[in-house]
Amino acid sequence: MFKITHAIETGLFKSRYLLMPLYIGLVGVLVLLAIRFVQEFVNIILHFGDETGQEFVLEILALLDLTLLANLIIIVIFAGYENFVSRIDAAHDSVDRPHWMGTIDFSGLKIKLIGSLVAISVIELLKDFIELSGEMTVGEGTKWRIYIHLTFVISGVLFAAMDWIADKREAVNINK
Repeated sequence: MFKITHAIETGLFKSRYLLMPLYIGLVGVLVLLAIRFVQEFVNIILHFGDETGQEFVLEILALLDLTLLANLIIIVIFAGYENFVSRIDAAHDSVDRPHWMGTIDFSGLKIKLIGSLVAISVIELLKDFIELSGEMTVGEGTKWRIYIHLTFVISGVLFAAMDWIADKREAVNINK
């Protein structure tokens, strides 16, 4: 019976490597995102001076949006891989290793993800408000973006509160 249990547990433990193709796929998405960023940047250069200040700001906000999305993908790749698959040994000896790498647990990953989503949401709202600058009516799409943004903010606050409560509870249990 022990051999069967051990074989099942070994299989379960090794099943974490099924996540590898997902993280490799995210690296591919990151490459596509970088290509898109370069395309948008070249477009800004080619049309520089032909557009209004408002259009220029909107294009810059689009670049910021792509950059924040790329940051989010990197956080998910590094933290997710190290939390759920394996330690990235190649990064441990590198001087360029991000300081947060290897220190973000699942709870920290949630907070970073929700923070990134809030930042991306803010940029989308800012783009909407810049486009609406001459109008006084807010469209249905903008209203939904505001609701979604508020949902992200409230979710972030609730995640942080749950983590704070869990940390306090663990601290109380440790002292007993």
